[in-house]
Amino acid sequence: MSQIELNDVQNRILAILVEEYQSRESPVKGEFVADEVGRSAGSIRNQFQSLKALGLVEGIPGPKGGYKPTASAFNVLDYQNLDDPERLIVAHDYERVTATVDQIDLLTVREPEQCQARVHFQEPIEGFGVGDPIVVGPTPISELVLVGEIEEIDGTTNHVVLDVSSMEAPFSEE
Repeated sequence: MSQIELNDVQNRILAILVEEYQSRESPVKGEFVADEVGRSAGSIRNQFQSLKALGLVEGIPGPKGGYKPTASAFNVLDYQNLDDPERLIVAHDYERVTATVDQIDLLTVREPEQCQARVHFQEPIEGFGVGDPIVVGPTPISELVLVGEIEEIDGTTNHVVLDVSSMEAPFSEE
């Protein structure tokens, strides 16, 4: 999906949408983006239609609606290679380690007794062993914390697979 090429205006609109969506964790109104870009709301709506057709944006109807970026939007903007990436606290074998986690993929959540997660680290992972207890999080937006045991380590791709024993995120009603 990172093969998509955006023009400067689309790129700016998408970047503003992603930044604002991450900070508020709710759909972003087109009017907000229009103000940020300095264009009319109608022009921004047309751009959002193009971004929607590319699979980068979802329209959310209703009074609390707006637009939200899809997972593909983050890939297109290459957010996993930020100059100042989010650092997560990782407690490995009961000791805190600061590590940059690029991605967490939940592999099997339908069966709580067999829940697994793949955690991809930005830097090479050293000192980790199969069977080691590990805690990852909280993540920046959802504040998800994963607790588990390392089942598999892949040093070439810098990821570990966890047997997740606990997964928590704060609950908020809006």
